[in-house]
Amino acid sequence: MSEFLTIGEPIALFGSEEVDKSLKDAKFFQKFLAGAEVNVAVGVSRYGHSTQYITALGKDPFGEFIIDQLNENNIGTDYITQTSDYWTAFQLKERVSEGDPNIYYFRKGSAAAHFDPAILDKVDFSEVKFAHLSGIFPAISKQALTSFRYFIRLLEKHDIRTTFDPNLRPQLWESREVMVETINELASHAEIVLPGINEGEILMGSRNPEAIADFYLANGDKTQVVIVKLGADGAFVKERSGESYTVRGFTVDKVVDTVGAGDGFAAGLISALMEGKTLKEAVIRANATGALAVQSPGDNDGYPTPEQLAVFLKEHQK
Repeated sequence: MSEFLTIGEPIALFGSEEVDKSLKDAKFFQKFLAGAEVNVAVGVSRYGHSTQYITALGKDPFGEFIIDQLNENNIGTDYITQTSDYWTAFQLKERVSEGDPNIYYFRKGSAAAHFDPAILDKVDFSEVKFAHLSGIFPAISKQALTSFRYFIRLLEKHDIRTTFDPNLRPQLWESREVMVETINELASHAEIVLPGINEGEILMGSRNPEAIADFYLANGDKTQVVIVKLGADGAFVKERSGESYTVRGFTVDKVVDTVGAGDGFAAGLISALMEGKTLKEAVIRANATGALAVQSPGDNDGYPTPEQLAVFLKEHQK
């Protein structure tokens, strides 16, 4: 049993240890657990909540590495299958002194892309408080999209609260048009939608946070809250009631790697809401988790424990 569920594709990440050197020239790499949805599971687990992660892996060294990493992070593996027929995805990532790093994925035809939706019939929803949905898993294959839609139907049947992060990966979709149409349709099923401001421009044509929020509140009756991530500036929140406000971000001394900040944001938000915090308190935690994430080289190794969060907030909240 678990308080939190997510479905996705975990990846073995090889991050360059050489700053501002191209992947072609880099020789030294460190291996990490990565993948947007698993990042959120790591963050929620680190805050002390029981989690289960749903996926399929290959019976290969990367798959075994991922299982070990999930166990180390106290993430449940009850709904993970392994197969000898397909391989586990991996990726290469640059290390840069500023800006976003170049990332190369090796995931086409992976085990997760061949996920069997029958696994979802085995899921115990009885103690689940929240499920996190991302736009990546439904993009990796038609079978994954079918499984994702079935997962949404089960969550709705059991009245589970949901967050949805578009997590746009244009290279995984057959076209931009299909990506936009599918992502917006999937977002309509979520209680809380978490677009970034850049994603808003792609998905509905505006960088105005309130316009983005209004679009997603009108996009589906199920959506009650839209939180537009503004990067270092924090987040803009708008509720179906009409209340809206901006929660400022946190200033950090040094940005090491921006990848995983948005997933940390989701983990902070979800964990706080599961603990009964107000929405505004939850967004403060979300911003803090994202700020801590960018100060570490891995996608999720900067996510804090409750004790580390308390220290960060004491130092940064005036």
